[in-house]
Amino acid sequence: MAIDPIRPTDDKARGLARTLIRSARSGSLATLTLDGHPFASLTSVATDLDGTPLILISSLSGHTANLQADPRVSLLLAPGGKGDPLAHARITLLGRAELVARESAEGERVRRRFLARQPKASLYVDFPDFSFFALRPKRASLNGGFGKAYDLSADDLLSDAASAAALAEAEAGAVEHMNADHAEAIRLYATALLGARDGAWRLTGIDPDGADLALGDTVLRLPFDTPVADAGAMREALVGLARKARAAA
Repeated sequence: MAIDPIRPTDDKARGLARTLIRSARSGSLATLTLDGHPFASLTSVATDLDGTPLILISSLSGHTANLQADPRVSLLLAPGGKGDPLAHARITLLGRAELVARESAEGERVRRRFLARQPKASLYVDFPDFSFFALRPKRASLNGGFGKAYDLSADDLLSDAASAAALAEAEAGAVEHMNADHAEAIRLYATALLGARDGAWRLTGIDPDGADLALGDTVLRLPFDTPVADAGAMREALVGLARKARAAA
């Protein structure tokens, strides 16, 4: 009897998938050329509040013409590590690319969150030939290492949509406030809770499942103990994690 290599999806697999997506700074984007060939290239990546991957590409890129003709897309996120690259977790998302209207609330949020993750993109983000696309996942293939394969749905990958909407107005102000007034707490999040090196860590984003931290080109994912559904719960989660970090320091 053949053994099914796909394991049942559980919370551990969902958590790993979301961490891979939220932590990515780059990925391999694959589109279909006009004659039907797969076309893969490196792209910078960020995420929206619900975890939807975001990319910024030029109309001069072959990808843009491909997406305009066929929005189907695949995105491989593989952070790698020491030793055999196949021993490390990676995820391939399959979905459709949607152009994000710049002159909209979504466009403003996407621009802000993308630049928080990719600050060097500020050099070209406003060039007229550049556009943001949201990669709406339909499903994904997660490989957590040898013998750890999973098939995941969009619901497995994304944060609760209602919670993301509830945080949309508060997130930017909360990130700014934390970076301006609570830099020491952010440093302790990174060093005491996540075991990272010391430095001027900053908060780059907050979402229903956790927060994103950055120091130069290094990014970290700080998960909340439980998902948050509104701005009040977000504040409580950040305060609680600060207490835990101080106790652990």
